[in-house]
Amino acid sequence: MPRDWSVPRTALLVTTALFAALLSPAASRAADDPAPTPVDRFEGEVPFAAQPAEGIFTWGGDADDPPALRLAERPDAPEGEKVLAGTYAISGWGGFTHDYAATQPAHDWSAHRGIRFWWDGRGDGRKINFEIKDGGAHGEASELWTTSVTDDFTGWKRIEIPFSDFVYRTDYQPVGGIDHVLGLTQMWGYAVTLPTGAGGEFAMDGVELYGRADQSLRASVTTGAAVYPVREGDTAAVRVTLATTGAAPVDQPVTVAYETAGGSASAGADYTPVAGTVTFPAGTASGTSRTIKVPTVRDRTAEAAETIPLKLTVTGAKPPAETPQVVVDAHGLPYLNAKLPVKQRVKDLLSRMSTAEKAGQMTQAERGAVSAPGDIAAYGLGSLLSGGGSTPTPNTAEAWAAMIDAFQLRTRTTRFQIPLVYGVDAVHGHNNLAGATVMPHNIGLGATRDPGLARRTGAVTAAEVRATGVPWDFAPCLCVTRDERWGRSYEAFGEDPALVESMETVIQGLQGARDGSDLKDDDKVLATAKHFVGDGGTTYGSSTTGTYTIDQGVTEVTRRQLEAVHLAPYQEAVDRGVGTVMPSYSSLDVVGDGLGPVKMHARADMINGVLKGRMGFDGFVISDWNAIDQLPGDYASHVRTAVNAGVDMMMVPYSYKEFSSALIAEVKAGGVGQRRLDDAVARILTQKFRLGLFEQPYADTTGASRIGSAAHRDVAREAVAASQVLLKNDGGLLPLKKTQKVYVAGSNADDIGNQTGGWTITWQGASGDITPGTTILEGLRKSGGEITWSKDASAPLTGHDVGVVVVGETPYAEGVGDVGNGNDLELSPADRAAVDKVCAAMKCAVLVVSGRPQLIGDRLGEIDALVASWLPGTEGDGVADVLYGREAFTGQLPVTWPRSEAQLPINVGDTAYDPQYPYGWGLTTLTKVPEGGVVTLKALRLAAAAAERTGSDTAGRALVTKARLIVQQKAGAALTARMAKPFADADHLLLTGRYGAAVEKLTEAYRAA
Repeated sequence: MPRDWSVPRTALLVTTALFAALLSPAASRAADDPAPTPVDRFEGEVPFAAQPAEGIFTWGGDADDPPALRLAERPDAPEGEKVLAGTYAISGWGGFTHDYAATQPAHDWSAHRGIRFWWDGRGDGRKINFEIKDGGAHGEASELWTTSVTDDFTGWKRIEIPFSDFVYRTDYQPVGGIDHVLGLTQMWGYAVTLPTGAGGEFAMDGVELYGRADQSLRASVTTGAAVYPVREGDTAAVRVTLATTGAAPVDQPVTVAYETAGGSASAGADYTPVAGTVTFPAGTASGTSRTIKVPTVRDRTAEAAETIPLKLTVTGAKPPAETPQVVVDAHGLPYLNAKLPVKQRVKDLLSRMSTAEKAGQMTQAERGAVSAPGDIAAYGLGSLLSGGGSTPTPNTAEAWAAMIDAFQLRTRTTRFQIPLVYGVDAVHGHNNLAGATVMPHNIGLGATRDPGLARRTGAVTAAEVRATGVPWDFAPCLCVTRDERWGRSYEAFGEDPALVESMETVIQGLQGARDGSDLKDDDKVLATAKHFVGDGGTTYGSSTTGTYTIDQGVTEVTRRQLEAVHLAPYQEAVDRGVGTVMPSYSSLDVVGDGLGPVKMHARADMINGVLKGRMGFDGFVISDWNAIDQLPGDYASHVRTAVNAGVDMMMVPYSYKEFSSALIAEVKAGGVGQRRLDDAVARILTQKFRLGLFEQPYADTTGASRIGSAAHRDVAREAVAASQVLLKNDGGLLPLKKTQKVYVAGSNADDIGNQTGGWTITWQGASGDITPGTTILEGLRKSGGEITWSKDASAPLTGHDVGVVVVGETPYAEGVGDVGNGNDLELSPADRAAVDKVCAAMKCAVLVVSGRPQLIGDRLGEIDALVASWLPGTEGDGVADVLYGREAFTGQLPVTWPRSEAQLPINVGDTAYDPQYPYGWGLTTLTKVPEGGVVTLKALRLAAAAAERTGSDTAGRALVTKARLIVQQKAGAALTARMAKPFADADHLLLTGRYGAAVEKLTEAYRAA
């Protein structure tokens, strides 16, 4: 599921802004005004750079949205010789920022009246949003204050914007804001958001501060919150605070007249009306507060929630951005009774809801796209999500909880106070959160062949996610990866559906009990089986999404292949009680059904028929990110088709308003039936009740102290060690000895970003020090041996006993990582050079840190030991544990390792099967490797068959493993097609519980070796 590309928070479009005054360039400076203070001259004094350095940088909603900037020499430049010029073509959002250096003190702008700049007008009437950054730790952790300019002129014009014209951005701020006051004493720069739609060019010059501060425009009044929920009969206390720019005392009185008026509550019956005036005399210090109390009235009637707006009229200062609302909580209604069965609570609540309220429950928006916080209540939104990289500022557990609590607070103003269910893509730990425990990606977990360990990793993930206030995880991915050219292959547990099914214990780690009874606990989350169905089987070259080559393409299968390969894991997930299912972006083309390729979000036969009908899935179906936009027809047909196909909640990150309106219209027109509407909402409400959100909508941060704890990281470290697959080990080079002098090289030895891969902090991930953790190099150093480190192997090579070269991929996610979309399966030239240098000079072990196999056949002869390390996450100690023998290598290949790209797709069970290493391959460094030959294998087969008959799974698996190790010991490096095929087939048979047949296949492989 693709997620928010957001990097800087300045990126989202502003829908509520003020027009700036467009003043004549001839306007003269008053005699007592301070001299203008330059911010940007665009002569090269400010570089193109990013945090923490000072610089100008770009951002955007997708890869094409960031504008292209340059410093251009122009003879008509208003100031100097150069201007900032650029081109743009923005479909989502995009712009640029000038941030001051985070390592230096913030700037003080409080002496000036405003900010101005030259703009080269195009006369197209388009709006340019301009923001300034106030307070906080740095430019990306500051409050945003915004205004806009309309380009309704041509040629150069100086635009002057008084600071009094800027309004506080309510939609994308540090959690809770900082003080909601434009202080101007700690400023971090500015940002420009360019218009969307048709592309264009722009030019800008001479950004500077001008004029003298106007004291009369610097005072404002704020309230502690926009919503004040109270139980019936209690008294709400609304705090009113005076604030001034620059924190100076007010030089004239400020009065705040207040009265309760309007709303759904009845004066006298539901509350005691109040009215009066609060005065802040001249000389009152900034930050001074007063409290206004609003008493409510208790009666014996069960009621929905009722609102009491507190109207504030401010004289002498700016009023609050919103009218605060006191809310008398809903009470006495059956759906609020936690002692009643969930089914009864759902039925009661559903019976009370309007069509619009039901449509709202079926709508999910990206948290950063909510244009005004009041939209949560106005549209009755059922859910918000954080896309990949969409994080609060600062990105801490506390900030996550505070952010989600602030969103939940907005739901209190709705009639039935239905809480939001907040979702994230925690696909290998709480990977959006800096400092969380990042697990190996699923491909590594598949290599462990350890369902119990998979469950424990899920439990750690759930505990860390729920401790930040998030109750819903868009994981696990149950894709069966059939072609490693796919950019999502690392999200799969492997290429064999039997392996995927065996690892679905992770669902219990996330959710707990199969009946959902644990979901209300503070360490459990709702899980999502994705992407239904066939996303791992798309045909190379069939994608029509941008430059993708295979992701979101067409899965062409027979009915038998569909059932055996792609559907099987979903029946297992349903049986395990998974709470939600997400359809795939891809299309399904079932041979002989006469339908041709049909997008999964439109396949009612699969969602309603197979998933909900035959399989008995009773949770709800959530769409993928904007997936309905890929359906044919107009928007109304997108909505109608997807809902009628069985999609219950629509992930419409930036079009929640349009979706809600379209769904209501479809219901009214009969395009979507009331029965279908009620079914969808009932499914959503059921999970919200099971999660305990009606009783506890706010974050329970009891477990926050355990996020990234040693105990959690120990689980991840164990998973890392178990995921390492030893492919080759000539001469028993591994494990290393502490007495050896070890030379370490390669691009991925000391890079936590490369080691964690995509879906880490941001959607695509990034190289570098992006989150706390231990790199493989750091793990090796902590192991106690003598280490020499040289990334490019340029340090002297002599005098070392063994080399460890850590190579592989840089991060990517989804179709961006597709082979053919700027990616391949080859090592980079730098990695190849490092391998060649080190392995020519000494015995060497090569570790491949990647989301999929890399083609190393041409260098296999010079490599003594080869390890598939996958994407281990933050705990590089786990890699060091097996390299130094603290733990044995026990991992097995979850996918076939090809000899060449031309072999792809290649999978266990194929008729023609001649890989570099077969599925299930994995040498061991156990102290005692089993010995024996055909006679031993015959005895093992008989014992395994007996274990199979008696249901002794543990004994059966142990017997097959012993046989596998015997075969691997004989085969060594001489892996032939005759040996590889039965070897791989044996591992599939093992996973399906056919232990005797598995040993029989291994015996066939032994004879062929």
